[in-house]
Amino acid sequence: MELRLFVFHHAGGSHLPYRGWPDRFPADWEIRLMDAPGRGRLGDLAALGDAAALVEYFRRELDGELVGPFALFGHSMGGIVAYELTRALLAEGRTPPVWLGLSARATPLPDGGVRRDLMSDAELRRELVRMGGTPTEILDDPDMWAYFAPTIRSDLRLVDTWRPALTDAPLPVPLSVYGGAQDAVTPPARLAGWARQSTRFLGLRLFEGGHFYFLDDPGPLTERITDDIRTALAPAGPAAARPR
Repeated sequence: MELRLFVFHHAGGSHLPYRGWPDRFPADWEIRLMDAPGRGRLGDLAALGDAAALVEYFRRELDGELVGPFALFGHSMGGIVAYELTRALLAEGRTPPVWLGLSARATPLPDGGVRRDLMSDAELRRELVRMGGTPTEILDDPDMWAYFAPTIRSDLRLVDTWRPALTDAPLPVPLSVYGGAQDAVTPPARLAGWARQSTRFLGLRLFEGGHFYFLDDPGPLTERITDDIRTALAPAGPAAARPR
């Protein structure tokens, strides 16, 4: 195994939208599709509506696997997990990932923005339609909505109350940021601030589409991730550090 890549999903989601990803990466890479508590393979556990608690859960569960060459990628809420897990490993004096990828994950607004977990059911459904990515059967079926809504609200509470440690000490980790050029939820302008958060920023990559720009065709994103990880694994230098 050359590399282990951990993929963290979006708010209200699970590993399922990413289940075709392992076949899109090099054969000697191990692709780990993670589920947060409260969904998928961990549906019997309570969802965690606090970023620190969710990061601690993954740090504890993955402790023995965060060794050797490994990389972290997260989309939307998953970007919070990947970023904060990197910070936690560095704070413990442990070896950080060889690469960090954040997708549709903006640096937060100073005032924290809107608390979507406090919206009414009707307002929240409209917001989820605007965001995309939530199956229509969940939004339209009262029983399915009653089942999934608590986890969706918990995830959105985590996202909207997140206060990251954006400091003057950038990460000593190669960082790539991705987004949808037409994303109304996380506009490209709100992704630009990540350039200051790494000593080896590999660039902001924009794709056609909205917040879930990769769902219909993940190929362009997974190809870009592969290239960026290979760049990160190359010796650092003027040519390697320059975004392409």
